[in-house]
Amino acid sequence: MPLRPQRPRRVAPQRASLQRLFITGLLTLLPIWLTWVVVKFVFVLLSGISSPWVVPVSQRIAGSFPDSLGWFNAMWVQNTIATLATLVVILGVGMLARRVIGQRLLHWFEALIARVPLANVIYTSARKLLDILQTKPGSTQRVVLIDFPHREMKSIGLVTRVLREEGSGRELAAVYVPTTPNPTSGYLEVVPVELLTPTDWTVDQAMSFIISGGAVAPETMPFTRAGDR
Repeated sequence: MPLRPQRPRRVAPQRASLQRLFITGLLTLLPIWLTWVVVKFVFVLLSGISSPWVVPVSQRIAGSFPDSLGWFNAMWVQNTIATLATLVVILGVGMLARRVIGQRLLHWFEALIARVPLANVIYTSARKLLDILQTKPGSTQRVVLIDFPHREMKSIGLVTRVLREEGSGRELAAVYVPTTPNPTSGYLEVVPVELLTPTDWTVDQAMSFIISGGAVAPETMPFTRAGDR
C-alpha cells in the first residue's frame, strides 16, 4: 500500500504563542526593572553623599572589634549606613527649615551663594523651579498645553511667569516644558497667553502624566483652545 504523505507540522501557532509569551513577560518585567534602576540610582546617590566619612568609621570599628563587628567592613553594610545617614540628615534639614533658626540659616546661606558669580544663577533658578513645582495652579503658575512641536500636537507646560511684549504690551507666558521620564530637564518656551490651552490639572497630576509617559492621567483633558472651537 502506498504510504500516505505526512501532514506538515503546525509551527506558526507555536511561534505566535511563544512570541506572545515573550512580549507578556517583557512587559511584566520592564516596570520592575525600571523601578529597580531608579531605586538603585537613588540608593547609590544617597550612599555616596555620606560614604567619605562612613567608610573610615566603619573600617575603624571593624578593625577594633574584628571578631564581633568585623562585618562592618562589608560593602553593603557601609552603603546601607551611608544611605540611612543621608536620609537622617535630609529629615533633620527638613525639620530645621521649618523652625526660625533654620530659616535664618537658609537666608544666610542664600546670601552667601548670591555673592558667587555662577553658583547664584544655578541656585536661584533651581530654587524657583522647585517652588513652582510645589505651587498650586493659580493665575501665574498653572498647568497648560502649548502647540509644540507644531499646532496639531500638544505638550504639557508649566507657566512660570507672565511677561509683556515690548511695544504692543501683549501678554507673553514663559512656559517650562518638562520631558519624559525626567521632568527636571526640558525646554523653555515663550508663548502668547492667548495661544495657551488652560487646564484644571494640578502640578502633581502633570508630573505623574509626564513621568509615566501618559499612562497615569485624568480621564479627560482639554485639547482645542476655546477660540478655535
